[in-house]
Amino acid sequence: MCPELHHHSYTPKKDDLLRRLKRIEGQVRGIQKMIDEERYCVDILIQIAAIKSAMHQVGLSILESHTRGCVADAIANHKDGEAKIEELMDVIRQFAKS
Repeated sequence: MCPELHHHSYTPKKDDLLRRLKRIEGQVRGIQKMIDEERYCVDILIQIAAIKSAMHQVGLSILESHTRGCVADAIANHKDGEAKIEELMDVIRQFAKS
């Protein structure tokens, strides 16, 4: 969270992010239907890979916004810059695991 900005750094992208997430939600429902209909395994796996990729892109977008917003602001204003960088690195490590 970026309390010093009084909003989250991804706010300008909020509509796009929500649109992407709704599309992903639809894809997940589609997989549920595919499983219910006992569709071919490979077709289901391809859809799962597409969802993973789409979620990764959403994550990268939010990560970029955080870096360009919260982290850059903290460094520019000499306000907890080291802590923000450490927090960013922790998030990148977690994000890279997925």
